[in-house]
Amino acid sequence: EDVKLSLENNVLTIKGAKQQVAEERTERVHRYERTYGTFERSFTLPATVDASNIKASYEHGVLTVTLPKAEKAKPRQIEVQVVPK
Repeated sequence: EDVKLSLENNVLTIKGAKQQVAEERTERVHRYERTYGTFERSFTLPATVDASNIKASYEHGVLTVTLPKAEKAKPRQIEVQVVPK
């Protein structure tokens, strides 16, 4: 498959094309339901995503997109200082 990702104005767009594959017919088949052709999907990302560290991988027909949180969006502990009376 041909898959491309782009990021513009906090919108992640996934575009691609799935080619039709000729299948060897060894059995009597009434209908094949395989999808092929072009596709496109867009997602508006929240401000908490660290856009500079987005990663994508394609393995065994599965596209995995990792959207890490920005440092400022990660929770942190704040120490409470106890002031003596």
